[in-house]
Amino acid sequence: MPVEDYDIEDQGDLQYVVRLSDGEEDAEVWFRLTPSVLEQLGVGTDDAADLVAETVDFLRKHQEIPDFPDMVEIEDVLATYDDYEPTVTRRR
Repeated sequence: MPVEDYDIEDQGDLQYVVRLSDGEEDAEVWFRLTPSVLEQLGVGTDDAADLVAETVDFLRKHQEIPDFPDMVEIEDVLATYDDYEPTVTRRR
């Protein structure tokens, strides 16, 4: 797997834009979090960008950059992947 690179920019209101590159493909993906999902995962608002980074790392194990959606709702990741919550909460 090629080396991944990404930048995370806080857009306010618990929204983040992530620019991803694996050296061959580039993508811009928006991540949207909610206070309830932060609470569910035990993440404070000051650590929301870290959760986005953990989510990017998690999703990269499941799909290639061109397959990333334009918008990632963390609730959808929770609903889709049974191992997401244990993976990101284990790191805390």
